[in-house]
Amino acid sequence: MKLPLDGIRVVELAGLAPAPFASLLLADYGASILRIDRLQPHAPGSISPPPTLDLLVRHKSSIAVDLKSRGGIALLRSILCRVDILIDPFRPGVLESLSLAPEDLLERNPRLIIARLTGFRRDGPYANMAGHDINYLAVSGILSQLGRSEEPPYAPANILADFAAGGLMCAFGILLAVVERTKSGKGQVVENSMADGASYLGSMMRYARKTPLWDQPRGENYLDGGCPWYDVYECKDGRYMAVGALEPQFFRGLVKALGLDGENLSAAREDRARWPIMRDLFQRRFREKPRREWEDVFAGSDACCTPVFDQQELEEADYEQRPPIHLRRSTGLPVESKEAWASSGLSPGAGGVQKLHEWFGWNIGRDFKGVEGGGLIKVDAAKI
Repeated sequence: MKLPLDGIRVVELAGLAPAPFASLLLADYGASILRIDRLQPHAPGSISPPPTLDLLVRHKSSIAVDLKSRGGIALLRSILCRVDILIDPFRPGVLESLSLAPEDLLERNPRLIIARLTGFRRDGPYANMAGHDINYLAVSGILSQLGRSEEPPYAPANILADFAAGGLMCAFGILLAVVERTKSGKGQVVENSMADGASYLGSMMRYARKTPLWDQPRGENYLDGGCPWYDVYECKDGRYMAVGALEPQFFRGLVKALGLDGENLSAAREDRARWPIMRDLFQRRFREKPRREWEDVFAGSDACCTPVFDQQELEEADYEQRPPIHLRRSTGLPVESKEAWASSGLSPGAGGVQKLHEWFGWNIGRDFKGVEGGGLIKVDAAKI
């Protein structure tokens, strides 16, 4: 079966989190990925350096290139003349400092799509500042809405800005540019700010501030932990059940399954003054049974109550990890069991020489060569 992105060649400049995730999404649906790594020192006598910290390496290959050398830049520029997509994870100005300005690259390869991932906006007050996921959430306004009442805002690891607002949005932008290229025949620069991506993800949260859904302080609303029927509860064994019984019919199912029919909770569920009492009832009731028993109670029901599984449990149960989108006619690559729960990483240089031959018919010694430290350079840089 032909994969939807078969034939698409992607160069990923090595980074962490958002850029590797964007290319992983493309790779899982058939794109061919070559990661460009920096030169990595390795132990004397070893064949190759150890894997980098990047864990999102499924279906990828790598070459190491000295981006400070003329021959290294010449090799990379020659590659970029022949591929479809470049993913740039660097801060503003880095590509230009390497003599790889997007304008020059597009002049050499008008079909090239250059995806540029930044944390902050390129034109804002934070443009030249370093940052991480929590900072991009902070300036987008989203972080201020996350967390419990009367506690500091809480960042949910780095999944929102790095992966949802960064990598996922970047892959979406790339695909938009690929679709547009089928009409114009031309590539373009795709700008992806994680701060803007986070703000966009939070559109509903932002609008809801002007409605009863989210018009209270942080942690006192329906979906942010303020509402007792949209929260997580501890069971007798220290494990947890997640409750999301927002609609009245689901709430009635929850109350019935908990054996609280006689408490007249449905009539008072919109009375915020009663929420603390209701939460206390739920807490005490969930603590009466271990999670396994509550799973049986709610199995097959419409009470919107499910167990909170940890990753170890799922791994031990051989839970099947699947690609996020299934296309019936041209699906993605399956997530093999050996890749579902651990990553073996990718060493700089792993599979890259073979990839260059597969893509362009290039051979080591004739078109490029290795240098001390494990990097590759163009054989005749003067022609580039």
